[in-house]
Amino acid sequence: MTEWSDHVPVSGTVQLPPDPRVMEAMGRNHSLETALADLVDNSIDASATHVLVQFIRSGGKLRALCVVDNGRGMGTDQINAAMTMGGNRAYASDDLGHFGLGLKAASFSQARSLTVISRRAGDEAVGRRWQLEEAIKSYHCDEVNASFAANVVDSDWGLPSTGTGTVVRWDDVTGFLSTDDSDQVETFITRTVNTVALHLGIVFHRFLERERVHIAIDVRDAEDDGPSAHVDVTPLNPFGYPASARSDFPKEVHSTTRPGITFRCHIWPKSNRPEFKLGGNPDRHQGWYFYRNDRLLVAGGGWEGLSAPHARMQHARVEIEINDQISGLFRMNPEKSKVLVGPEFAEICETARADDGTSLSSYLATAEEVYRTSRKRSNARKKMIHPGYGFAPGLKDSIKNEIPPLNEHETISIRWRQFTSDAFFEVDRDEYTLWLNKRYRKMLLGGKHGGLNDLPLIKTLLYLLMENIFEGQFLGARDKDNIDLWQELLTIAVRAERQ
Repeated sequence: MTEWSDHVPVSGTVQLPPDPRVMEAMGRNHSLETALADLVDNSIDASATHVLVQFIRSGGKLRALCVVDNGRGMGTDQINAAMTMGGNRAYASDDLGHFGLGLKAASFSQARSLTVISRRAGDEAVGRRWQLEEAIKSYHCDEVNASFAANVVDSDWGLPSTGTGTVVRWDDVTGFLSTDDSDQVETFITRTVNTVALHLGIVFHRFLERERVHIAIDVRDAEDDGPSAHVDVTPLNPFGYPASARSDFPKEVHSTTRPGITFRCHIWPKSNRPEFKLGGNPDRHQGWYFYRNDRLLVAGGGWEGLSAPHARMQHARVEIEINDQISGLFRMNPEKSKVLVGPEFAEICETARADDGTSLSSYLATAEEVYRTSRKRSNARKKMIHPGYGFAPGLKDSIKNEIPPLNEHETISIRWRQFTSDAFFEVDRDEYTLWLNKRYRKMLLGGKHGGLNDLPLIKTLLYLLMENIFEGQFLGARDKDNIDLWQELLTIAVRAERQ
């Protein structure tokens, strides 16, 4: 080995541009919902008051997806910078954007074609398009026809008009179904819209609660005039309990070694609220909740640097506000879905104290005590056959968590079909299905587009009323009499509603 030298001599430079194929590798950690959240970040940074996520269906198939906002828009220089890989625009301290990769990484994680069309105040509409197959050969970006761009920006998207705004369009979306089977497409749309609405409601709950932005999701049939399956994203605050399980919480625990770091510790009561379940098992949502500029980055999942997660600590959640000034301690990944903590974090957790001396370890012990108390029940609930097809996933999860199953292998479905009579429902015990008369569906929906899990309130009431008639091998005389009574009254009621 040659003698060691602190100096490495050089004789010149060579230019090594990135291989265009790097575009294929961007955003690999994105899901559809995290990718869309990244686009909403851009809309909020552009001071948009309204954002629309729209799925486009044509010929029975899902064809494209658009994210539209009424923000301040972009001119030629700005849109060129936005479409540049790793474009280095200036970020304000309160911006949600951070790396200059979000738009491209989020888009190419889901689609093979990305088009951005925008208008800034006083400027003409401009548009740029990246097609991945062409982009990986060279870095040539398409310029969208000016008149087409103007028509797109000026289309009626249903947002309050500001004269400015941006449309991000994805074509050839890799996760969309290739089939035009209506049942499969409706099932996919329902599940996807619910998943996206849930995620955006959690991530942007502070913005939604303070009415800083309104976010909506809809599905538009290209052959029809109006949107269908419209959903307004509602805030889902992970700390939105009516009252804490302990009167001395929430409590702020401060770092004694790193100024500016505060752990705001919460203890949830036993609850069925969606804010507690967050679309799944509460066990998965214990832990750290990292926020940056009011945007939720991580919704729990563990206690890195402090403890291993356990079901006994499912009532414990901690808010942590991070900013770019706390350098070296927290690092956000480009997808803004994970926060990595530095080696110093474990010591910070161990030594942090509240004004009354509470440590993070004693806080978790208190949360475990709340869990043990919540598990004590004086009476066991009656077993029921769980709901299946036709019910919203959140409802099914709540029933599954709270009511023991009577039959592990069967579920009750509520479905629609055309009847030859005016009867409101039919009972099919062999198939564990309650059929509803399709002639009343449109009226009950108020003219809105129906989906797999439509009319959740009516279906839930019918399930609670009729679940027991699917139990056992035979119907008794009382069950038959009840069915006749329900049929008569509900049919009269739905006729009156129709009139």
